[in-house]
Amino acid sequence: MQDAINEIKRRRTFAIISHPDAGKTTLTEKFLLYGGAIQSAGSVKGKQSDKHAVSDWMDLEKQRGISITSSVLQFEYDGYCINILDTPGHQDFSEDTYRTLMAADSAVMVIDAAKGIEPQTRKLFKVCAMRDIPIFTFINKLDREARDPFDLLDELEREFGIGTYPMNWPIGCGQNFRGVYDREKRSILSFDDSHRGRERIHGIDCDITDTDKLDSLIGERLRTELCEQIELLDGASFDFDLEQVRHGKLSPVFFGSALNNFGIEPFLEHFLKMTTSPLPRLAGEDYIDPFDDGFSAFVFKIQANMNKAHRDRIAFMRICSGKFSREREYYHVQGKKSFRLSQPQQMMASEREVINEAYAGDIIGVFDPGVFSIGDTICEKGKKIRFEGIPTFAPEHFAMVEQVDSMKRKQFSKGMNQIAQEGAIQIFFEPNSGLERVIVGVVGVLQFEVLEYRLKNEYGCDLRRSALPYQQIRWIANKDLDPKTLKLSHDTKWVQDFRGNNLLIFTSEWSIRWVLEDNPGLELLEFSQNEQTEE
Repeated sequence: MQDAINEIKRRRTFAIISHPDAGKTTLTEKFLLYGGAIQSAGSVKGKQSDKHAVSDWMDLEKQRGISITSSVLQFEYDGYCINILDTPGHQDFSEDTYRTLMAADSAVMVIDAAKGIEPQTRKLFKVCAMRDIPIFTFINKLDREARDPFDLLDELEREFGIGTYPMNWPIGCGQNFRGVYDREKRSILSFDDSHRGRERIHGIDCDITDTDKLDSLIGERLRTELCEQIELLDGASFDFDLEQVRHGKLSPVFFGSALNNFGIEPFLEHFLKMTTSPLPRLAGEDYIDPFDDGFSAFVFKIQANMNKAHRDRIAFMRICSGKFSREREYYHVQGKKSFRLSQPQQMMASEREVINEAYAGDIIGVFDPGVFSIGDTICEKGKKIRFEGIPTFAPEHFAMVEQVDSMKRKQFSKGMNQIAQEGAIQIFFEPNSGLERVIVGVVGVLQFEVLEYRLKNEYGCDLRRSALPYQQIRWIANKDLDPKTLKLSHDTKWVQDFRGNNLLIFTSEWSIRWVLEDNPGLELLEFSQNEQTEE
């Protein structure tokens, strides 16, 4: 058991979040370079390389230059075993990011130094705050023109209601960027844009009072500016408090340039010291300690067809306690069955490695024959554990989707159902209409494009899509109600999901009020009853 405890203590599991184009995927790759997990990094949109980001595995991601689905990346660094959850930045894929954050113990927030906080960053931060997890901030792209660093810190504190503590401080920006000053080590990391991240940069010890040495390193003007800024920081900024950091109340802030591999290693080293090993998880009214000897995990993501050579479905599980062993049987709480978890794997984006064991904090992928759903609990036989469910976002955009080729009905049905079970889309049917026409609901409209792409490339089906005017959805709570008896306005439609639940979709909030007033006793829910009821 002591070996398992030591393994769990060295685990660090975190998500990287940002607005699109803030440099999140580039930062992820530089972490992997330091861990020796990859030998060279390829910028998603960089002109100097035709390689694509290692964490972007879907062809459409490589074409669009954005992360569409979360990736799981594990590597070793300085005695730590690190699990990175790289998430989509685009708001249309926020539901995937939300689910992934449920599996993380801390978050790294990447911010573009020129743009500051952007809408998607704001939304993702709220999810982190809700879970009380530590947030570390990396302000990126200092090698380009940037906003005043004090303004950026003020914006972070004002928008998010947390304190900030700059661990280092930028010296200039853009063409005048000369590096950063490490406040703890009292040393200068000198920036040279000619090295382009090909080698590690070592700090130059230099006390802030050593005027001559500072002048030789960064010039008199920047030295004067730096001294004034550090004096202001030391007098006015928040005090460093590790407990506040670990409860998401104080965010350590780092400045650097991910593209140029500048400031990444110091950030990684500080981060690993400040963040924690796996945290306890709530299951009902109890917290499950990661160091408990009984294995437990929950499913936070399902993905079909990650690799064209493997036409299979992978269920991603976050291990919450104990040790996983490949040869043992475990209990699927929702399915009420015991079985071995088939083909347990750890991931490097689309690369897979079959494993024999894993520990609390790790993310493993297992073959899913169609029995798992997002939020399911897996644990030791005889244990009564059920982790909190992962609620789904209500879709805001709807479209009618039909297969073009009637001969491919089977492939169309299989593709729609599998993609829906992943949680990327929600599918609904008009009662008695057959399966050739399906109503699809999504959180963001770009999901429609992903659906079309995947149906064509993974299932060989072309589809015809037409937009629908609906914007709201509600589940009918009355189990004994026959929806055919409801009085519905012309802008309201009765549909069913693949579990047979009855729902109404509406064009507006006004339509919802009208239906409730015209049908006394009707009860509508904003979330699926399957999410709310216990077995």
